[in-house]
Amino acid sequence: MQTLEAINKRHSTREFQGKLIAKDDLLKLLDAGRLAATARNEQPWEFVVVTEREKLQELARIAANNGPFLAEAACCVAVLCRDTKYYLEDGCAATENILIAAGDLGIGSCWVAGDKKPYCELVKRLLEAPAGLKLVSLIALGYQKENSLKTPDKRKLKEVIHWQKF
Repeated sequence: MQTLEAINKRHSTREFQGKLIAKDDLLKLLDAGRLAATARNEQPWEFVVVTEREKLQELARIAANNGPFLAEAACCVAVLCRDTKYYLEDGCAATENILIAAGDLGIGSCWVAGDKKPYCELVKRLLEAPAGLKLVSLIALGYQKENSLKTPDKRKLKEVIHWQKF
């Protein structure tokens, strides 16, 4: 798949099959995150990969309002960042790279909000993250169920472009 096609086809998946993701594919996704754009080349990110069913279920319980489907995902990647000036932008860039790479590999994904959510400290405690790290996102990963292939409508390009002025 080409980059623009992967971006065009990317959508959030919240219903997963039970199929595991190959470790080589997970490493490709994490490498895509590692290679994200980063302010001042800080590269503040750390990725915690969760594949244990009990931990996935606990993450789903903790983030119940935002990510109950984490319980059925094959994997969750927690994107954490050191508290740098642009940690949120950098962590979001890494998250988006992982999402696009997942689509390219035929793996469903969904971005679950992190930063500033009330469950951040509970997630960091569950993952035994060192003090000082910020939870930017939780990424649910897995092969989507066939009946969940829904790509939402997006605004038309001409509706969002403004040339020279708003």
